[in-house]
Amino acid sequence: MGNIAVKKIGIIGMGPVGMILAVKLKEAGWDVSICVRNKIKLNTIKNHGITLRGVFKTVTHFDKVYGSIEEMMVEDFDYLVFALKSYQIDDAAQEVSRSNPKKLTVVSAQNGIDVEELLLPVFDASTILRMVINYAGNISAPNVTEVTFFTPPNYIGSIDDSSGKEAEELAEALNSVGLNTINVESFDIVKRSWEKTILNSSLSALCGVGRLTMAEAMADEETLELIEEIINEAVAVAEAEKIRFPDNFIRKCIRYLKKGGDHFPSLAGDLINNRQTEIEYFNGKIVEYGKKHYLRASLNLSFTNMVKAMTNKNIVARVPGAAGLENRQIIEGGMVRNENDSTVHKEGDCFLGVDLGSAYIKFTVIDCNGDVAFRYMLQTLNKNRLAHREIMQAIQSNFDIKYSCATGYGRKHFIDSDIIKTEINCAAVGVAKYFPGEKNIIDIGGEDIKVIRCDENGRVAKFYMNDKCAAGTGAFLSEISEKAAIEVGEMSRLAESSDYENELNSFCTVFAKTEIMKWIFDGIPIEDISRGIYLSVANKVAKMRLDPGIPTVMIGGVIAKHPYLQVILGEKFDMEIVSVDESQHIVSLGAALIAKATFESKMTPKSEKTEAKPLAW
Repeated sequence: MGNIAVKKIGIIGMGPVGMILAVKLKEAGWDVSICVRNKIKLNTIKNHGITLRGVFKTVTHFDKVYGSIEEMMVEDFDYLVFALKSYQIDDAAQEVSRSNPKKLTVVSAQNGIDVEELLLPVFDASTILRMVINYAGNISAPNVTEVTFFTPPNYIGSIDDSSGKEAEELAEALNSVGLNTINVESFDIVKRSWEKTILNSSLSALCGVGRLTMAEAMADEETLELIEEIINEAVAVAEAEKIRFPDNFIRKCIRYLKKGGDHFPSLAGDLINNRQTEIEYFNGKIVEYGKKHYLRASLNLSFTNMVKAMTNKNIVARVPGAAGLENRQIIEGGMVRNENDSTVHKEGDCFLGVDLGSAYIKFTVIDCNGDVAFRYMLQTLNKNRLAHREIMQAIQSNFDIKYSCATGYGRKHFIDSDIIKTEINCAAVGVAKYFPGEKNIIDIGGEDIKVIRCDENGRVAKFYMNDKCAAGTGAFLSEISEKAAIEVGEMSRLAESSDYENELNSFCTVFAKTEIMKWIFDGIPIEDISRGIYLSVANKVAKMRLDPGIPTVMIGGVIAKHPYLQVILGEKFDMEIVSVDESQHIVSLGAALIAKATFESKMTPKSEKTEAKPLAW
């Protein structure tokens, strides 16, 4: 780090640009504070730091992580970076100004033409630096950025040459840790911003409209021709603005864009996810400057208007950030990733299973290998009647769903699926992924109990269900525990510490509640009450047939929330009973696997189908 001074810097916005800057400046020895408004991301970064993968590989922890600009501005910063979307700048800048900061240098780290001017209503021009970023990445988890490319250098400059010293200081810090950055004069930073915007405009809208990654767009001759023409239009407009490029500029642009790889540009990702875009500062600015000089920029105008039309088709998306925030929280909350998995958004065929249960709707997405990429759960009786639609929209925006299967009580009313299957078949297929061959499956759900007998091929041989009464089910446990004032999350732990052998005499929920009240009045400890409730459920299951001598697996929401019930059932049947991870999602996983198998069967020539291994259903 040499003699580089330690400075205090705040970074607002933890997208790929903000995350990478935060990590690199921390590596340079600067005192870094970050602002993260999203609570999921905030807590994840606080607990686990920021992980960079791909071009840069590191895990960095931060002591100063704030949930609001107001909280963060207690720090006396030397620099403040706005690593936000252009449409978020005004509100953020106003919030900063309300803290009455002392003189500080602010940095605009947005893509687009004239975006630095968004800071002028709040900050003096002499304090504003513009940064042109030549790296990119995708968010694969709340605290993880997959750095897809860095084509050095970045550029930084004072917008009126008043803060050249500060620009040089920041450039030196970034250079010291390998994030090559050049300090340039104000006229050159304008040229560099046009250069980068031309690159962004050539591909971003096209990728968003066509749902193409950069690699896909650059590999196709027809789209490559479009890209060259968009660049030609932009260069003509830039030259009318007295911004000159070398003769080989267009060839250099094509070479740069081909290095982008299998990556969705930021604007394309926003459009795909129904978020507000920055098209006004990309192709829209080229059109605007073209009109100033009476130059037609027809392709840039076409893509500008297409992006606007596609954004406005969803009324929710007209409220800045509304649809995008909901979509992002759903995906971040449900993404399942392996350490070596770099999949982001739709990169390969995916398949969806939806289990519409009486208590919860479960969503599972698998990739082409059958591995789980995403899982999500929603209460069936939800105050937001459109909640399942929002989840489906998020899934369809982020994964290339080739085929889907619905199961559970509500399967026949779920119009968004390609096929429907019974939860019994889906349970057998889901469990077979982890426990192939002959077995019993005990599935205790919200309102029923099922015992499924699978043969040596893992297929359903026969099954048994409890009577229509909900005794012994998840609904029974919820109501009884509520009457006994026992937290559902604590019930298993409490029962585990008890040796009580009495059980509820009544399976009827109404009479069981009365019996529970008597236990309470008799002063029976809460631990014994918990175990007594579980014993009554075990006896209900014991009345159903369970074939001996073969593995027995428990699945369903009840075992997920009441793991000690598995122990009691094992004692009751005098056999080892096992469970699977994420047991509540095993049926939706089975539905996703059936969707995958059905799709592949449709794609397989008839002559090859006899060789395919049959699924459990």
